[in-house]
Amino acid sequence: MARLTTIDAAGTSIAGPTATLIYDDWYPALRSSQLRGKILATAMLLDLPLVLGRKSDGSIFAMRDSCPHRGIPLSHGWFDGNQLTCRYHGWEFEPCSGQCATIPSLSKEDKLDPTRIYATAYPCVEKDGYAWVYIPRPGAGRKLDPADLPAIPELPKFSDKYRTAHLTADLPCNVDHGIIGLMDPAHGPFVHQAWWWRSRSSIREKTKRFEPIPQGFRMAAHAPSGNSAPYKLLGVYGHPVETTIDFVLPNRRYETIRCGPKWFASLTTVTPVTASTCRIDVVGAWNVFYHVPFVTPIAKFFGNKFVQQDQETMIQQAEGLKHNPSLMLIDDADKPAKWYFALKQARLENNPEARHPLEGPVDLHWRS
Repeated sequence: MARLTTIDAAGTSIAGPTATLIYDDWYPALRSSQLRGKILATAMLLDLPLVLGRKSDGSIFAMRDSCPHRGIPLSHGWFDGNQLTCRYHGWEFEPCSGQCATIPSLSKEDKLDPTRIYATAYPCVEKDGYAWVYIPRPGAGRKLDPADLPAIPELPKFSDKYRTAHLTADLPCNVDHGIIGLMDPAHGPFVHQAWWWRSRSSIREKTKRFEPIPQGFRMAAHAPSGNSAPYKLLGVYGHPVETTIDFVLPNRRYETIRCGPKWFASLTTVTPVTASTCRIDVVGAWNVFYHVPFVTPIAKFFGNKFVQQDQETMIQQAEGLKHNPSLMLIDDADKPAKWYFALKQARLENNPEARHPLEGPVDLHWRS
């Protein structure tokens, strides 16, 4: 597989290891709030350049950012709210289907029917503040009927009134390293040292039960870590606090915290931008402290600090990974990473009969 380069915070080129990508699924391309008016936006997803926009009727679209005629990026063209026009020769496309409507250079002598030509368009849906794009595997052909596609990921909500926030960070590592970093339970006291979270001196023995679920695994409902300050705040509601965490292929971590009628939920995705780089996106929703002034900017401030700590660590890790060192996974703290790789391999082999790496509930033990 070709090696790609990334750039660290100092502007130094890093040659990082690549990862095999999972296709035939939904990925968040960008925040849907970026799609407004007649503005075109670009994104890179699974090594594919995309152009995205919002039509006059409010629907959003995603196309490969390449005209099928001569390859110029369609994002350099014009969008009137309904048709996307290539700036090179004026070919016009309906962006949701990719169907060509007009080729200005055709004369009455030409027999070519423009409507039989299609630029590459991908299913694109707005959900939880993201433009989710379905990326089929290479050679799979056009897939635009929602009935043929898996369900679009959605953040669970448990009441009518709630607040939301979004966070994002680019990571100079491949999606595998991003994901196993996401599910790693042992890095918290070292990477996320802070007075408002935890410190190295707060490390304690922990036992968590994991259960198999389709395309993933679940950390069963449990009392959250007593050495994390934010969880202690929920004690003001006077109800037991329970946390459930699910990991679902290809890249999703769902966390739900319940405290009687109060709740917090988050969906974190680690999305491959290229084969060697990825991006972490977090959307959270909650009704805890709903009437507390400024709770959303406060939550975003501390959440950004948390994500930045992971980002800085990944940049530092990338310095070591560029030399392709031998790596190891240990039990029990790294067992979820082993499950992830086993599930991913079965998915890549398109083997629905493959045995789940968890044959049943299992308890894992670690210190963090």
